[in-house]
Amino acid sequence: MVSSIYFQTLSLFYMLLLTIVFFSKKRIKSIENTFFVTLIFTNLIGLGLDIASTYLAYVNVNNPLLNPLCKLYLIYLIFVCLIFTAYVLFVSTVDPKLEFEKQRNKVRKLLIIIIPLFVILSIIVFCIPLYNVSENGIIYTKGPGADLNFIVVGICAVIWIISLICNYKTIINKKYLPIFSLIICVITAGLLQNVKPELLIVTSMCCYVVYIMFFTIENPDMKLINELNIAKEQAVKANNSKSEFLSSMSHEIRTPLNAIVGFSQILLEKENLPEDSKEEVSDIVMASQTLLEIVNGILDISKIEANKLEIISNEYSTHKILDDLVALTKARMGEKPLEFRTKFDPALPEYLFGDASRVKQVILNLLTNSVKYTKEGYIEFKVDTILKNDICRLIISVEDSGIGIKPEQINKLFRKFERLNESGNTSIEGTGLGLAITKKLVELMNGKIFVQSIFGKGSKFTVVLDQKIIYKAKETTTTNNNSNISESLNVKDKKVLVVDDNNLNLKVAEKLLTSYGLQVETINNGFSLIDKMKAGEVYDLILLDDMMPKMSGTETLKNLRQLPTFSIPTVALTANAIEGMREKYLSEGFDEYLAKPIEKTELNRIIAKYLSK
Repeated sequence: MVSSIYFQTLSLFYMLLLTIVFFSKKRIKSIENTFFVTLIFTNLIGLGLDIASTYLAYVNVNNPLLNPLCKLYLIYLIFVCLIFTAYVLFVSTVDPKLEFEKQRNKVRKLLIIIIPLFVILSIIVFCIPLYNVSENGIIYTKGPGADLNFIVVGICAVIWIISLICNYKTIINKKYLPIFSLIICVITAGLLQNVKPELLIVTSMCCYVVYIMFFTIENPDMKLINELNIAKEQAVKANNSKSEFLSSMSHEIRTPLNAIVGFSQILLEKENLPEDSKEEVSDIVMASQTLLEIVNGILDISKIEANKLEIISNEYSTHKILDDLVALTKARMGEKPLEFRTKFDPALPEYLFGDASRVKQVILNLLTNSVKYTKEGYIEFKVDTILKNDICRLIISVEDSGIGIKPEQINKLFRKFERLNESGNTSIEGTGLGLAITKKLVELMNGKIFVQSIFGKGSKFTVVLDQKIIYKAKETTTTNNNSNISESLNVKDKKVLVVDDNNLNLKVAEKLLTSYGLQVETINNGFSLIDKMKAGEVYDLILLDDMMPKMSGTETLKNLRQLPTFSIPTVALTANAIEGMREKYLSEGFDEYLAKPIEKTELNRIIAKYLSK
């Protein structure tokens, strides 16, 4: 008896320690935690009743307070069993992702049954006889009250087991398998207590159960980690959904843009177009390019956030990049009264090794920004170099006499969707992504970017990049950027087939291709293309859209490749122009890739490659 008191006292000490640890940690608001807190306090009360009743029995078995204490103890056991039953039913049947309020409604339904049942059983326990017996130095209780308690525990245990078996998969997914071991402990303790009444271990076993639950199920730290994992999964899903949406948006916007840019370019090339109309058409082309830049900017920032943007290094011509940047900047300036100065170091190597498209994008973003925010004065584009061994350090600066930046706003400059002094610049186009993308790209290329500015007087952006020097350039096929190259291409009598489900895109492609003197046919689905090939139709080039209903361009090409006689060069013509699409389509078996809106320079390159004599 004395040893039992020591054992129970030790259990109470450990239970108090657990209570202090549990409540000293940050907890997540959840229904499971509410159950667990209830079990903690109930177990503390049960240990107190157990110690008090054991001590009274040891001192005087006939003490009049002993019987009420024993009945209160039995009521405690009934309450623990019912609460644990509600807990098991909840965790095995309720989705943890369900809203907190809906989870609470589920618990209320359980409590509507459990609370009245507990009250009824408590009244019965107090009303029916319970005897304290002392035999051979062993003191225990027996009678209808003890039997009722044993029956309630047995029924609850059966409910636990049935619930867990019926919801086995749910329990595994929620990582509540430790409940099985807890049930075994409770049942074992109950059976031992029934067989050997002198073994007063039920309350201590309940304490052990609560400890196991803390370290396997209800530990606040584990809860927080689990919540973080769920949040991470949701963030990944949201990011994937965003990427899919952006890819779809890119395609949907580029498709009508293809028609706008294509028809505008055709109109500009007409000799009989009035000068005032040419200016208006040029404005349409410029507006289309601005919209395309916005789409590309949103796609770039999403790829950077997802760590999917890669730096792909190749040999490139510095002279060609600089010439392109100067031409593009002058076109952006239009009629603005600006002096555009350029100063390039004569020691700049002719060929470097790096990601030419990203270097060009960084510089173009800075130049475009200066054009936007400079109404008059000058823009100076300067490139200095420091040569060391086979590394060329490019020091690229863009200085302007624009509106400048307030000192307190410089730290906000490279944030996403941040436009400084927006109230005074409502007429300036853009999303505020350009500089954010520029900074990320510079960092990805292991470079640095600096800004100096005086508000009202102008700004200077400086980018420092290291690029490898190519001393002996390999022979490469250069792209002729002159849109008039179409006049020198000898493509007479060449036949081209265009496959696209969009009639506007077919019209644009037909107009652009016939301007080269090509014979052009158009169809609107992959099935017709396969039928033409099986019928023996011959073409010199096929432009094949990918995103078509019923059969995509990629699926169409796979079917064509199975025909033994098919060997016509096939170009993927698609508005799906996000990073990596070119490589994807080439790996799918396409010979080339042409993005929408169709750029004349890219079209010239493909025609020169496959059709020019």
